[in-house]
Amino acid sequence: MRRFAVLFLGLVLAIPARAEEPTLQDRIAEQVAQAKERRFITFNVENDMFGGGTDRNYTSGVRVTYFDLGAQPHPVFKNISRIFPTFTINKTTSVHYTLGQNLYTPKDITQVVQAPDDHPWAGFLYGSAGLTTITGNHIDEAEVTLGVVGPAALGRQTQTFIHKYISDSPKPMGWDNQLKNEPGIILAWQRRWPGRKIFDAAGLYGGAEPHFGITLGNIYTYANAGLGLRLSPISGRFQDDPIRVRPAMPGTGAFLLPDKTFSWYLFGGVEGRAVARNIFLDGNTFADSYSVDRQPFVADANAGLALTYGDVRMSYALTYRTHEFETQNGGNIFGTVSLGYRF
Repeated sequence: MRRFAVLFLGLVLAIPARAEEPTLQDRIAEQVAQAKERRFITFNVENDMFGGGTDRNYTSGVRVTYFDLGAQPHPVFKNISRIFPTFTINKTTSVHYTLGQNLYTPKDITQVVQAPDDHPWAGFLYGSAGLTTITGNHIDEAEVTLGVVGPAALGRQTQTFIHKYISDSPKPMGWDNQLKNEPGIILAWQRRWPGRKIFDAAGLYGGAEPHFGITLGNIYTYANAGLGLRLSPISGRFQDDPIRVRPAMPGTGAFLLPDKTFSWYLFGGVEGRAVARNIFLDGNTFADSYSVDRQPFVADANAGLALTYGDVRMSYALTYRTHEFETQNGGNIFGTVSLGYRF
């Protein structure tokens, strides 16, 4: 019996150990090391005219983002990362910077007087800085946003200019009712698992990406969870969803594809949010302003298509958002047009 045990142990030790499957972190780190272009600039325009053909509630969002893939973060980012206990910095860590502006209006922008049961007028001008890092098989994202709500956000000037010179829409008349000036801060953390493969066959790759996160601040406070779906050629599986205006499904806008090639990418998903604070509905934090009764739970569903040729990617996504306040007449539909360039 002892000889049998020794022989069996020898056979086991002689069998070569199966190599562990590389983690998402390993695979992305390899792709980053091989990539010639690691910097991405993405310009986004969100507007309800692109979706439901309306001009109300969340009516417009514009942002431009610079994303540096695998960059060595400045020491100040290491201090930011300490705000988020689960966040780590490694060789996959990327940094991004964003400038943006959001506009919110009631359904009838020609009325001088604010309707008491409709969305308050508001503008939000902001800048963000954040980190994205891959650890094992998940992605962590951390972002700090500083901005201002109120007349200083230049919402009146922006919408008036666009309606007069670009869209030929009615002149907005109710900006005197907008929220008062208030500085804003948003701290956001999110984790997602993009390596959940559904199938890999016939030259196509399909994946699922669950995620959850938490956002804190006087602008927004909410917890979110959702699921994203994607479909692309196998050669284009290292693409991420386009960036969208917060709150939204996650995405960095990065695309790691062979040079001088054409690729496509279908994406979609759903997300639910438990909302404790939305200044654009709840009104100013420290001053009297218009407000409406906010819904505590909001959900998004979206679908989109991205097309890439060489170093340029264009995408369109359509989002349906359930009603955000009690007296809102149905949900909101808006479209997002994005243009990304890598270099």
